[in-house]
Amino acid sequence: MAYLDRSGVRIHYHVTGQPNGNLPVLLSHGFGASTAMWEPNLAALGAARQVITWDMRGHGRSGTPDDPGEYTHAACVADMAALLDSRGISRAVVGGLSLGGYLSLAFYLAHPERVAALMLFDTGPGFRNDQARQEWNDRAVATAERLERDGLSASQAALHDSASGLALAARGMLTQRDAAIIGSLPSITVPVLVLVGARDRAFLGAADYVAAKIPGARHSVIPDAGHAANSDAPEAFDSAVLGFLAELSKR
Repeated sequence: MAYLDRSGVRIHYHVTGQPNGNLPVLLSHGFGASTAMWEPNLAALGAARQVITWDMRGHGRSGTPDDPGEYTHAACVADMAALLDSRGISRAVVGGLSLGGYLSLAFYLAHPERVAALMLFDTGPGFRNDQARQEWNDRAVATAERLERDGLSASQAALHDSASGLALAARGMLTQRDAAIIGSLPSITVPVLVLVGARDRAFLGAADYVAAKIPGARHSVIPDAGHAANSDAPEAFDSAVLGFLAELSKR
């Protein structure tokens, strides 16, 4: 296990594979998950390149600070940059699932020069409509309130140290503030893979929208997979990702 100290907040990360000239990959998990979600994929994805996975604040083995101000999109983006810096990586393929994909888009918006390509798995780009965004935020706050009231479930307790940390992450990181991310899609100039599970009804439309708005994006729908497409159908997921990464090496 490896850790990075971010001004007193411990960030846990894991490295698979070795630097070998191929573009490294930084993968971010979804809300309520951890580095463990990528276990079905790391052998395949890390065979030909270095792959970094990490636990967001309030998740997994990373720290759970008490200050709500520590749980922001900007803090997560800064954590991602620091992780790359810690490995001496100036430029990487940046990707993630759900919240991890949203943060990957936020990272590109903040550091486009550090992103060689984007991989967006079962990800939404946020909302232009204020009411739709508020409805999303209301659901995120309800998730936080449920965690504060009931604590971690047995399956959550196996992954996370603190219900309060996960609740703070729901309030500060799962909620959204503006339309900056969705508005940035047409300006993305790097290769992009948009992947979604065929049974992920909540995100099929979002994937269609993202793929249509990003110039030249590759759109892949994984049969018999839900929101956790990487673990629902790992072979099909790995094949789509590896095919995308192989095309990058030809550029």
